[in-house]
Amino acid sequence: MKIEKTAFGGWTNCLRIANDHAELVITLDVGPRVISYQHLPAGKNVLKTNADELGKSGEDVYIARGGHRLWLAPENERTYFPDNSPVTHELLPDGVRLENAPAAPWHIKKTLTVTLSEHSPEVKIEHRATNTGTAPATLATWGVTTMEAGGLEIIPRPPMAHHTRNTPPDRLQVLWPYTDTADERWRWGREFITLRQTAHSSPTKLGLQHRMKWIGYFTRSTLFVKLVEFDESATYPDYGCNFETFSNATGLQIETLSPLRTLAPGESVGHSESWHLFGNIPEPHSLKEDALSDWIQPFLGRLGLH
Repeated sequence: MKIEKTAFGGWTNCLRIANDHAELVITLDVGPRVISYQHLPAGKNVLKTNADELGKSGEDVYIARGGHRLWLAPENERTYFPDNSPVTHELLPDGVRLENAPAAPWHIKKTLTVTLSEHSPEVKIEHRATNTGTAPATLATWGVTTMEAGGLEIIPRPPMAHHTRNTPPDRLQVLWPYTDTADERWRWGREFITLRQTAHSSPTKLGLQHRMKWIGYFTRSTLFVKLVEFDESATYPDYGCNFETFSNATGLQIETLSPLRTLAPGESVGHSESWHLFGNIPEPHSLKEDALSDWIQPFLGRLGLH
């Protein structure tokens, strides 16, 4: 395990966290934000970065930049409060804990804890938001991972069941007003929903109450898998979504959300996710259900998933 200062994209003040299997780069001049994640020894960054926004800081408006960021839900003016200032950081044996400086008018402290496994590419991300103001605040943490363009997102669906009398619903799906379900980038199968990012993509978004634990994205001969939490007893934003995905012409976002809670001053809310990489693998030869299932199952098996 190596944790060292490094430069990236014009920033001279970043952290590199690496083992024999994967490398992370985390910004310290803006954020908190993970700006690179790649498989070693010969992989490429699977996170999308916006070249014209890298290496800069201090802007008075929100700047996307790319990578993985910590947002606040529900989506409103508070969500887009700029994160263009330096963060404080505490080095851990296997990673780093990052915090912003809470500022008016929202007074929300964001804490992002990032750790890398010693013996694999697994990364654990903990998101936390703390109300440092004097009034209650209702919010959820929102982990947004922007993936490199041109990839394929794979979203597992709950298993089908036979119709019986009084069969209850077991899935919740939320669509945004600009989402066209006839868009050819989407495939709505029995086992999987897939979304292909293309350079001609118009904006599209889907939210799920996701109990299937994982989301996949294939890009640059690498399979990225994100593991997703769900609490059956909790209330989530956007009609109950703990997972959302957004895509347009520049990239695709894989998003996880915490329960929605009203925080008294000093209280916090948060959630965790984990990342996995499988490098140097061929693209699935078909998006037909059986072929896609056969392609991805060996990798899920290595994660203890079915």
